[in-house]
Amino acid sequence: MSAEQDGPEDRLRRFATIWSRAIFPVTATSLTRPEFEQQLVPLARRLHEALQERVFDAAESQAVGAALIGTHCTDPEALSRTLDCVDAYLVLYCGGEGPREELRARSARIQHAMAAGFAQALRERTLAEQEAISRAALSARSAVAEALHASEARFRAVFHGAAIGIGIADLDGTVLEVNDALIRMFGGLEHQLRGRNVGDWTHPDDSPHVWKLYEELVRGEREHYRVEKAFYRPDGTVLWTNLTVSLLRDADGVPQYQLALMEDTTERRLLNLRLRYEATHDALTGLPNRTLFFERLEKALAAGEGARFGLCYLDLDGFKTVNDSLGHAAGDRLLVEVADRLQSCATAPGEMVARLGGDEFVALTTGPDTETEVDELAGRIMNVLATPIRVDGRELTVRGSIGIVEGPAGERGAAEVLRSADITMYRAKSAGGNRYELADPEADARAITRHGLTTALPAALERGEFFIEYQPLVHLGDGSVRGAEALVRWLHPQHGVIGPDRFIPLAEHTGLIVPLGRWVLEESVRQARLWEARHTDAGPLRVNVNLSPMQLTHPGLVSDTVDILEREGLEPGALCLEVTESALIGADDDLLKPLRRLAEMGVDIALDDFGTGYSNLANLRRLPVSVLKLDRSFTQGMQHFPADPVDLKIVEGIVALAHSLDLAVTVEGVETGAQADQLRELGCDTAQGWYYARPGPPDRLHELALADATS
Repeated sequence: MSAEQDGPEDRLRRFATIWSRAIFPVTATSLTRPEFEQQLVPLARRLHEALQERVFDAAESQAVGAALIGTHCTDPEALSRTLDCVDAYLVLYCGGEGPREELRARSARIQHAMAAGFAQALRERTLAEQEAISRAALSARSAVAEALHASEARFRAVFHGAAIGIGIADLDGTVLEVNDALIRMFGGLEHQLRGRNVGDWTHPDDSPHVWKLYEELVRGEREHYRVEKAFYRPDGTVLWTNLTVSLLRDADGVPQYQLALMEDTTERRLLNLRLRYEATHDALTGLPNRTLFFERLEKALAAGEGARFGLCYLDLDGFKTVNDSLGHAAGDRLLVEVADRLQSCATAPGEMVARLGGDEFVALTTGPDTETEVDELAGRIMNVLATPIRVDGRELTVRGSIGIVEGPAGERGAAEVLRSADITMYRAKSAGGNRYELADPEADARAITRHGLTTALPAALERGEFFIEYQPLVHLGDGSVRGAEALVRWLHPQHGVIGPDRFIPLAEHTGLIVPLGRWVLEESVRQARLWEARHTDAGPLRVNVNLSPMQLTHPGLVSDTVDILEREGLEPGALCLEVTESALIGADDDLLKPLRRLAEMGVDIALDDFGTGYSNLANLRRLPVSVLKLDRSFTQGMQHFPADPVDLKIVEGIVALAHSLDLAVTVEGVETGAQADQLRELGCDTAQGWYYARPGPPDRLHELALADATS
């Protein structure tokens, strides 16, 4: 084997590379191998020079061996591999052209000197490290002693100065140490705590799992637990705490002690109880309020199979009058007395009385026989209210309306039960008050539906859920279609098509009848204009629109009507506004003024449902009407042949009276040809009813009118 023919520096670096690869795996350096190789290059150069010197200097080779220690080659294996590498490659790569035998002899002496230098440096380094370790151990022992003393002092300072109570006990439960805060919590006597067993500190309010957690901890099955626990002090008072108990183990993990940390929460608990009471009781009467009542009701409704409940919902009759006449202070004193009397009625187990607010109270009874108990409870309430109450020197008679709901638990929620009781109470009040009523599911359903429709009305108008059907008005003389009555319908998303008899009273109650009536008038006038444009072969088709009493009193009735007619381009004579007879009973001039102005413009005014009210016939002379609409009750006696002669005489008299006053007569509810013939003979002008056509879409009226015009 021979080195490649290249420069001395290249051969030197190849030697350093071989050397680094040989010893790098057994070094303790943090360098990479190429970085480690750079450290060996100067040492390889020194070995090259030692090999070429005429006079051998062992000190230089010893220095190279010692230098290996500085490069973290402290493993004896590193020396062994180094010597092997020098023996095999130093002469080859660094010997040049010199005699090989002499160079090999010089290489052997270099190896011997390197081994000596390595051993000497390693020994000196080992001694220095041992000395440093010894000094560090002495220093550490001193520091540990000082730290232990400081730690003990800190522990004592923390233990005795802590604001929370701290106690240490062995695993048998014997208290070994207590701090000052814990002593103060228990009354200030240390000897009553130290040496006592924690098992003696049971309390009736302990949760069942408190001592189960304690047993698990002392057995080493859990490291800590946290509970709210009460203790009896030596003087018999109760100490409430947030208690945290932790297990202390030795260095081998064996349980040794238990450490208890106690925070005194007595005042906080009393404050919370007071706040809880204030949050769940009525400030005026001291009775449970709505919040606590709902908690009790929900608990009663969640009871197991066989449980029942009974609920009385009470509202005082005429309480607002007391407040308005005597003042709120007198009203409050009245409520306090009523609350005391109600409280005396609910003393049996499972009974409670609460105030929901204002003059509304509830009484709840629970148990297996509430069907009888709730009836007796309502009777006791009515009896205690029968005795007058003296307030500010006056004796006030108090009456109440009660709605009763009774039934099995688990079938309804609290809100549903209370709503049913509320509905039933209002039913009792509507029946005259001073009574109680039992809940009726069908009546509840009707009331709930009515409430739902009332709530949905405004949005229904905005969403365009209303539509209009038209029922033809037929001339009895020639059978021609002269117009139609506009009848509004509500296409409800859930209930389908709803007739006006169901939602018009609700609209009047909420005030929505005004915008709804305006919309009906706009749509009807627009439709009449379309009929006029399409029905050119005959006279114009008149549209009849109903007005509610609330619309009559609205100040914008005349202006709205004029604006709609002008905007759509319809002549006033093509519009007839129908007003019920009952709406005009006793009407004064202010109420009649808008109707007179409309009549003067040419709008026809029809007196609807004539004959059903109690108006004086003489009133017809002062009413601005041009049409009388006879109620369908007059035509019912004409459905069979021969007709009731009394009905015929009445209709004949009304027709004669109307014609003498230049009023046209329209008859509703015509369902048979016999009726139509009789009414024609009696002189009636127009009629409407199922005999001619049921209410339908506007195009249906157009078809009827065309058929009539071409016949």
